[in-house]
Amino acid sequence: KSKEAEIKRINKELANIRSKFKGDKALDGYSKKKYVCKLLFIFLLGHDIDFGHMEAVNLLSSNKYTEKQIGYLFISVLVNSNSELIRLINNAIKNDLSSRNPTFMCLALHCIANVGSREMAEAFASEIPRILVAGDTMDSVKQSAALCLLRLYKTSPDLVLMGEWTSRVVHLLNDQHMGVVTAAISLITCLSQKNPDEFKTCVSLAVSRLSRIVSSASTDLQDYTYYFVPAPWLSCKLLRLLQCYPPPEDGAVKGRLVECLETILNKAQEPPKSKKVQHSNAKNAILFEAISLIIHYDSEPNLLVRACNQLGQFLQHRETNLRYLALESMCTLASSEFSHEAVKTHIETVINALKTERDVSVRQRAADLLYAMCDRSNAKQIVAEMLSYLETADYSIREEMVLKVAILAEKYAVDYSWYVDTILNLIRIAGDYVSEEVWYRVIQIVINRDDVQGYAAKTVFEALQAPACHENMVKVGGYILGEFGNLIAGDPRSSPLVQFNLLHSKFHLCSVPTRALLLSAYIKFINLFPETKATIQEVLRCDSQIRNSDVELQQRAVEYLKLSSIASTDVLATVLEEMPPFPERESSILAKLKKKKGPGAVSVTELEDSKREGGELNGGGDRGPDTAAMAASNASTPSPSADLLGIRSAAPVGAAPTTAASLLVDVFSEAGPAAPSAAVNDDGFLSSAPPSEDPAPPLSEADELLNKFVCKNNGVLFENQLLQIGIKSEYRQNLG
Repeated sequence: KSKEAEIKRINKELANIRSKFKGDKALDGYSKKKYVCKLLFIFLLGHDIDFGHMEAVNLLSSNKYTEKQIGYLFISVLVNSNSELIRLINNAIKNDLSSRNPTFMCLALHCIANVGSREMAEAFASEIPRILVAGDTMDSVKQSAALCLLRLYKTSPDLVLMGEWTSRVVHLLNDQHMGVVTAAISLITCLSQKNPDEFKTCVSLAVSRLSRIVSSASTDLQDYTYYFVPAPWLSCKLLRLLQCYPPPEDGAVKGRLVECLETILNKAQEPPKSKKVQHSNAKNAILFEAISLIIHYDSEPNLLVRACNQLGQFLQHRETNLRYLALESMCTLASSEFSHEAVKTHIETVINALKTERDVSVRQRAADLLYAMCDRSNAKQIVAEMLSYLETADYSIREEMVLKVAILAEKYAVDYSWYVDTILNLIRIAGDYVSEEVWYRVIQIVINRDDVQGYAAKTVFEALQAPACHENMVKVGGYILGEFGNLIAGDPRSSPLVQFNLLHSKFHLCSVPTRALLLSAYIKFINLFPETKATIQEVLRCDSQIRNSDVELQQRAVEYLKLSSIASTDVLATVLEEMPPFPERESSILAKLKKKKGPGAVSVTELEDSKREGGELNGGGDRGPDTAAMAASNASTPSPSADLLGIRSAAPVGAAPTTAASLLVDVFSEAGPAAPSAAVNDDGFLSSAPPSEDPAPPLSEADELLNKFVCKNNGVLFENQLLQIGIKSEYRQNLG
């Protein structure tokens, strides 16, 4: 029938029910239940109900199960936690909880859990633990009480205080009824995460119960056997509870637990007892929880290697979910010193998964695992494979892949010429996804290492000769040639004028921040190669520079022209002196990757801590992203590139050594050299709070996000676990 007909019929029914409730004749229990049930159904169809609540509350005092059930159901669905009827409802619930009728008690507990309001927690938080541990409470009521208490604890943890009940709740793990144990362990796991010391006695009981389940035959627990797997849900919950605690100190308990874990790994090797997917799902669920526990303890080399080998078998399984889970678990195993070598034996399989997997999430996990298993022995192979994959990689993971390649290339570079080649190749393949931190970093390393400066200048000069050259390559080229172009100037093919013409041929294609950097490179050329002075002054003097509509470019052109005209050779040499080495800091690329991974991903920190083969990052640690120290002009007008990727330094656009003797400053600026921003922390990048559960940014971040939206031409504007918002735009004069 039509929507209109339905609404007409419902309105007629509502009028009838209203007249029955308001009539002089008192309704019997059955009629009241019938009309309340109709109201509930009408509400579930999507219509508003504004009466009948009192009748539903009256049903709670009935002694008939069906009438009481409908009353509780109506209240669970329709009564607001702020309702004026809450006090009446609470009284009815109290009567049912003290009635000792198990059916009525369960209905009352379900209602408390469904509503879960703070008022109900205040009224019943002290009563429910008593019901849970009482010796004469029925098993079904204990189950409901445990889950009801869990619900109240999650909504109002400050009101649910176990205190004297703690030891008796823990001893529910020894209950004869498996359903009670399953419900109690959910409660204990939640409580022990907040108060581990209070509940640490649960470890030995959990191991004992797990041992009994694992060693039992499928016929021993018939009511709780699922497709030939005894109590799979309870087993998983027990293993998860044990992950809240360190390995047991008691030798007997630890021995028994190791025995359980070995039995689970052995059972995984046995042929399946059923071909149905439910059987393999239950078996694998227990296996993966056991492997998570083995990884958590990280103290049993034999178990870790066995777990790794078992996961290795899943890497080629036909089930996509199993391959995904295996890759995810192996990422964590790779961080253990005991299993790192075992994980490395599967490198070919993982590389193959990276190339052939259809599912992008599995490919991303394969990339994570390659990153985690990388060390000095296989770094070149892994970086080459990741670079090769990057050319066809899914767009959603390219930026993260770029960061990982950059980190691995730096961390395991023995030959720094290989590092320079890798990063330039990275910019060539995925220039749009190379964040500022990456090319800042290569410049920092080149400046800090004399042995690679000549090679870097030669390589970047050759890279710039390509017809299509990414803007990030131009930035790196401008910076490095401006600093070290003299090291390759002896070759006629890369003479000073050739270098300048090559850089200037890219000038008109670049954005304003890059043009600003190139102008700073030009003034450096005048210092390095006096013979180019006339040519460069001509460029600086042209109207497109000194009358540029962008105030930053105009100011640089005017100031650099004046500086080159009036300053003596000695003054020029002092002002435009070569950059000093950067101070040691944590890699800003690593910081960006940590921030990007967010919660729920494999901990980058764990991987890094486990892979520091000598404490420092290769090359004496990061010198910080403050490449902006090279800025020749610190004009009051902010550069559009400044602080758009979460670091408080503008793009490197000139040279500004921090030593007093060789200070490159804007000679016409009143502000002088820029002081570090107050928002920068000791590591040289913005300190950030832990990621919030709430996807909405706090108010303090709103200004920064708006700044990115208004000022940024390319890149990610906002990102959380659910959503990524990016922008890519290009402007030529008045067209965009």
